[in-house]
Amino acid sequence: MRYLRGALVDGRIEPPEPLADLLERPLIGFLATQRTDGTLQCNPMWYAYDGRNLLMSHTTGRQKWRNMTENPSVSLAIADPDNTFRYLEIRGQVSGSEPDVGASFHRSLRVRYGMDPDPVPDADERVVVSVTPTFIGGRDMDDPTQ
Repeated sequence: MRYLRGALVDGRIEPPEPLADLLERPLIGFLATQRTDGTLQCNPMWYAYDGRNLLMSHTTGRQKWRNMTENPSVSLAIADPDNTFRYLEIRGQVSGSEPDVGASFHRSLRVRYGMDPDPVPDADERVVVSVTPTFIGGRDMDDPTQ
């Protein structure tokens, strides 16, 4: 088994090169947040990566949003659907959120994930959440018995 860790470059953590495509491809990530009662919540999420931060779209009325505002520590796991023994984990802190005016970022995610950009019925509640990685690592395996 080969465990790979990201490298600190110019004040940011870069993903390990053999796994960087998992951030570039429109895959589903599973976002873990901590609820106020201490239990964990894990949900599938669309994401984009700008070379420094993970960017996700969310609404301000959901539990996951409340979790992130109470405790900004999160983790996103992404498995390669072509080889589920190949995966990436990003741990980090919610470093910001801003209104997604007109749901423009959410619409761009819809296009990235092969969907029509309209309609967005909750556009007025949408925010862009930025997560700054504190750790990026994962496994790159073809044969899990090795």
